[in-house]
Amino acid sequence: MGVTIRTMTRNDYHEVAALWGNTKGVGLSGADSQGGISDFLRRNDGLSLVAEDDDRIVAAVLCGHDGRRGYISHLVVADPHRRSGVATEMVERCIAALADAGIEKCHLFVLQGNDSAASFWRQTGWTERKDIIVFSRLTGIDLDES
Repeated sequence: MGVTIRTMTRNDYHEVAALWGNTKGVGLSGADSQGGISDFLRRNDGLSLVAEDDDRIVAAVLCGHDGRRGYISHLVVADPHRRSGVATEMVERCIAALADAGIEKCHLFVLQGNDSAASFWRQTGWTERKDIIVFSRLTGIDLDES
């Protein structure tokens, strides 16, 4: 059986979270709790994807937008399926879905030191920005309680 790409659902959470947790270079936080991801999927219906092989999730990507800009995060592919084209196909589907929603530009963040991710994004036509600095601040909300 070949790899099949489909929309991520909240029922995929445990399998996807395990894949994220076992992938070097993926930074997880409280926002990646089951409730946080369920809320994200609800707000960005149909944009996030998983890839399955023999009914097992082997790749996943979160995709969403704020009405103005799109965002891709947590793109992971299990080791045996890397360099097979599945990541590129998933990203292209995300970009097409964002375009269909009227979103003209998409951003993503790569953790410092994740050279393989940075290389992938450069090779697939993404432009590295050197003109911005990202700032973050916690709001105090506990997503595990929502």
